[in-house]
Amino acid sequence: MLWRYILKRIGQTFIVLFAVSILSFVLIRLAPGNPAMMVLGDSATVEDIAAMEAKLGLDQPLVKQYITYIVGVLHGDLGTSIIYNKAVSSLVISRFFVSLKISMAALAFSLIISIPIAILAGTHQGKFIDFFAMAFAVLGQSMPTVWLGILNILVFAVFLGIFPAFGYEGPMSLVLPAMTLGYPFAAVVTRMGRSGMIDVLREDYITATIAKGIPRHTVYMKYAFKNAMIPIVTLVGMQIGHFLGGAVVCETMFGMPGIGQLLNLSVGNRDYFVVQALLLLIATAFAVLNLLVDIVNALIDPRIRLQ
Repeated sequence: MLWRYILKRIGQTFIVLFAVSILSFVLIRLAPGNPAMMVLGDSATVEDIAAMEAKLGLDQPLVKQYITYIVGVLHGDLGTSIIYNKAVSSLVISRFFVSLKISMAALAFSLIISIPIAILAGTHQGKFIDFFAMAFAVLGQSMPTVWLGILNILVFAVFLGIFPAFGYEGPMSLVLPAMTLGYPFAAVVTRMGRSGMIDVLREDYITATIAKGIPRHTVYMKYAFKNAMIPIVTLVGMQIGHFLGGAVVCETMFGMPGIGQLLNLSVGNRDYFVVQALLLLIATAFAVLNLLVDIVNALIDPRIRLQ
C-alpha cells in the first residue's frame, strides 16, 4: 500500500513539473520585449534582429522551440544564456548553492527561535510568555520583508556593526538575509506550534499520563511535543521551496548572488533560457520537497495512504 502511494505521488510530481515547463515557456514569451533587441541594442536594424532571432532559435514555431527545450532539459542541456553568453546550467548551479545556503540558514534561524517559544507558550497559556509569543507571531506575519530587511540592516549593520549589510563574503554574510527570510516563518511556526501544544495537552491521554505521576516536562516533550509538531513537518518541507522562490527581494536587497537575484535580472533582460531554467528549478524544489514530506507523513500516519 505504501509503495502504491509513493508511486502515485511520483506520477503526480512529474505531471506538475511538465505543466510548469509549459507555463514558464509560454508566459515568458508572452511578456513584452525582445531578447534579440536586448542583445543588439536600440540601434539594431530589422535584418540584425532577424539574424539574432535565427541564431537563438526564436524564429522557429513555438511548438518546435518547446520540443527543443524539453529534449535539452532531459539531456541536461538548459541552453545558453542570451545575456551572459554562458551555459545556463553552470550559471544556475553556482547561484543555486548560494540560495540554498540562505534558505537553510533561514530555516535554522526560524526553527531555533520559534519551537522553544511555541512550547513555552503552549504550556503556559495566559502567562507572559504566551502574550509575548503571540506578539512575536503577529509582528512577524504583518511586517513586510522590505521593512524587516531595512530594520535588520540599520540595527545590526549600521548601529551595532555586527554583520555585513551587503555582498557575499562568507558565513557572516548569511545572517541578515537569514533573519529577514526566517522571521515570518518563525512567526507561523510559533502560532501553529502553540495551538498544537494547547490542543494536544487537552487530550485525555495526556491527562491520564500526568495522573500516573510522570513528570510534566517528560509528558510535554515525549508526548505532546511530538504530536503537536506533525503539521509543522509538512510546513517545513514546503517552506524551503518558498525560501528559494521568494528570495528575489531579499537577495537583491543584500546583494547576494543567488537565484532570486538572477531571476530578477533575467526577467528584466528577457533572458528566456535562464528564466525557464530557474522557474523549473524552483518548481522541482517545491515538488520534490512536497513529495518527501508526504512520504514522511504517510510513514508517521498510515491513514494518509488511504486518502
